Amino acid sequence: MSTTVVQRNIELARKGYAAFDSADIEAVMALITDDCVWHAGSIGPLAGDYKGKDAILDFFMKFGQLTEGSYKADVHDVLGNDEHTVALGTSKITRGGKTREDRFIDVIHPDDQGRVKEFWRFVEDQSGLAAFLGS
Repeated sequence: MSTTVVQRNIELARKGYAAFDSADIEAVMALITDDCVWHAGSIGPLAGDYKGKDAILDFFMKFGQLTEGSYKADVHDVLGNDEHTVALGTSKITRGGKTREDRFIDVIHPDDQGRVKEFWRFVEDQSGLAAFLGS
């Protein structure tokens, strides 16, 4: 395991979360490979696997609409090795005047340059989140 590669993967993940929180989608997309696969869960209005930058960008736009642009992530820790980066955190969204918080675990599979080639999000209460987003 290369400490340099691990640190790079962790730093790029932190950079991606900061960019997403500040709605800098261009910076987020620069951290994603062209053939990335984004797994968004199995239930709810955002459920499915999104393949490629265009599909992922469409997912981000729909996510932004459903969350009324209010999404914020509080990343508690980012762990990594050469093959995986894992982020632990709490997300907060407001929709229709109501606010919801969820704990999440994200698993990122980086390419050899640290860009996201596959992303998985696991939310503590997927059914509750799906209902909140209007499924």
